[in-house]
Amino acid sequence: MDKDMLMWDETIFRDGSVLELDHLPDHFSHRDSQVQSLMYSLRPALRGMRPVNSLLSGPPGTGKTTTVMKVFEEMKKHTQDVVFVKVNCQMDSTKFAVIARVYKALFKVSPPASGVAFRKLFEKVMNFLIENEKTLVLCLDDINYLYHEGNADDVMYSMLRAHEQFPGARVGVIAIVSDTGKLYQFDPKVNSVFLPEEVAFPRYEYDELQDILGRRIDLAFYPNVVSDEVKDSIVEYVDMTGDLRVGIDLLKRSGLNAERRSSRTISVDDVEDAYEKSRLLHLGRSIMSLTSDERALLGLIAKQKECQTGDLYKLFHELTGLGYTRFYDMVNKLNDARYVTTDFSGKGTRGRTRIVKPRYHPEDILKCLE
Repeated sequence: MDKDMLMWDETIFRDGSVLELDHLPDHFSHRDSQVQSLMYSLRPALRGMRPVNSLLSGPPGTGKTTTVMKVFEEMKKHTQDVVFVKVNCQMDSTKFAVIARVYKALFKVSPPASGVAFRKLFEKVMNFLIENEKTLVLCLDDINYLYHEGNADDVMYSMLRAHEQFPGARVGVIAIVSDTGKLYQFDPKVNSVFLPEEVAFPRYEYDELQDILGRRIDLAFYPNVVSDEVKDSIVEYVDMTGDLRVGIDLLKRSGLNAERRSSRTISVDDVEDAYEKSRLLHLGRSIMSLTSDERALLGLIAKQKECQTGDLYKLFHELTGLGYTRFYDMVNKLNDARYVTTDFSGKGTRGRTRIVKPRYHPEDILKCLE
């Protein structure tokens, strides 16, 4: 029997649970300043005051949700008077769905799916907080999806002005935006009460990805399963997409590929095969965080494959009716988020013509936009 072959009852995984996307790591590195900023904003809740609202923004897979969950975990050790609720707005994208999620967290039972108005649930939630002297900290994760459905302003306005209708109610809101460039602008009446502490989450640097993924490898696999060459190939894929979750998922899929071959080690081929299967999944999830106009622009770029900005703007304007300033902002955003490249050529009347190209394969982008 080949000693390099894995027996049917053996595994290369020491603890596969650390490669699940909802795993909360014990050691959370390279986000100390963001954790401290959020802690500072929520600290008043420990003293029976309304917390300072927060806006967490940055590209997908940069640690925003994990930061919130780590802070919630820590604060729960110090108080029982604060209720922490995280709502995934991708799944709960209506005003009723959000308040239903809060209701379930407070009463430990889901409200009826129909026949109950938002106002009724909202009233019960607020009265519960007042009667039990509790403070609600509500995290609206991926609030982008509330924007898409046109519900963001309604949800925010209801929560942030609850104390006016229900004196004694204490509510703080953490909004998480998976975005780069210009953020969605709330309605002025929401902005006047939101006034958030803004916490930015930049893309992880290459050496930070090396460190984070290295820790996951040590926890997830037995020694010598993942070589430096394999780790580097995964880090390069993650650095290209900017999404740490790609790397964690790649580690899991690559390990399963190796076990399918009955191998005690993961090869670069295992990684490449895993990425081939998962790349559209991650690209599609990332593209869903864009607005409809941004997706339309990305689709035009993918169809053209290479286009001067002037020609691209004409096509975009015909499609959306939007002006050049908005178009220019979107091109910069798509470039910052690494969906496209924007290089200058030597052509043009002033010697500098901007050429826009998709960073991913055009057909992959178009599939994700379908």
